[in-house]
Amino acid sequence: MGVETLSLSRAMNEGLRRAMEDDPKVLVMGEDVGRLGGVFRVTDGLQKDFGESRVIDTPLAESGIVGTAIGLALRGYRPVCEIQFDGFVFPAFNQITTQLAKMRLRSLGTLELPVVIRIPFGGGIGAAEHHSESPEAYFTHTGGLRVVACSNPSDAYTMIQQAISCPDPVILFEPKRRYWDRAPVELDPSGAVPLGRAVVARPGRDVTLLAYGPAVRTCLEAAQADETRSIEVVDVRSLSPLDEETVLSSVRRTGRCVVVHEAPVFSGYGAELAARITERCFYDLRAPVLRVGGFSTPYPPSRLERHYLPDLDRVLDAVDRTMAW
Repeated sequence: MGVETLSLSRAMNEGLRRAMEDDPKVLVMGEDVGRLGGVFRVTDGLQKDFGESRVIDTPLAESGIVGTAIGLALRGYRPVCEIQFDGFVFPAFNQITTQLAKMRLRSLGTLELPVVIRIPFGGGIGAAEHHSESPEAYFTHTGGLRVVACSNPSDAYTMIQQAISCPDPVILFEPKRRYWDRAPVELDPSGAVPLGRAVVARPGRDVTLLAYGPAVRTCLEAAQADETRSIEVVDVRSLSPLDEETVLSSVRRTGRCVVVHEAPVFSGYGAELAARITERCFYDLRAPVLRVGGFSTPYPPSRLERHYLPDLDRVLDAVDRTMAW
């Protein structure tokens, strides 16, 4: 199959296409996913090639999208739901957390719901209200859901295929401001990193930066800019379940850790990472685990989002503070 340079959105499209070619039970559904090809063109061309019965333009009703997907999954299909923007997922929150997440346990394992819910998340594109949020902590707090986040085209291509083949419901967060990032993608997914694993995106010795989704590139840029310290960057990738082995081994090696995400720091997913690291790596730490993220406010208007989002300077400031201990 070879290697092809793709944008993240195109890699997601190609991954969806391959999954639909391999399994006729895979369906794509959501608002404007058909004729328009999705707001970010992730589903571009799929309805033309697979037909309106497999790429379905739904009404503007997220609860109905997910509720219908649950019914389809119970009948043997593998629906992939697109939530157009992160802030639009909340009308479907009840269906996701009380039905989708719990059906397998409620049936003592006899029922499977292989539903994938794609959620473009995060800011940085100058969007309107409810278009730039990071709601991942709501879903990692809900048992029964797998929650993953891609950060680059290669992961986008393989993660969507792995999520579709998974017997459990998967929430796949896609960093919308990275949709246009381009990188080489290995089109044979057989050697891909498993869905539930973290990866060391950049090795280092002095401090570990933990990130996922859009913050991974920010951390890589910060590590590249710091010429005096050797900074390791770990792409968490799987938020639930967490790949503790990779995360903890990195922190034990460096002795220092900074967690970075776009969501508010207070009660954000980074709090779980900080707590686990403190519990499991207490005697290896040379400094407290620090967190860099958004503030405890609603996401601001687009003209102010640069002050809200973690950037290179805020990440390097946290590195300075942890190295000062």
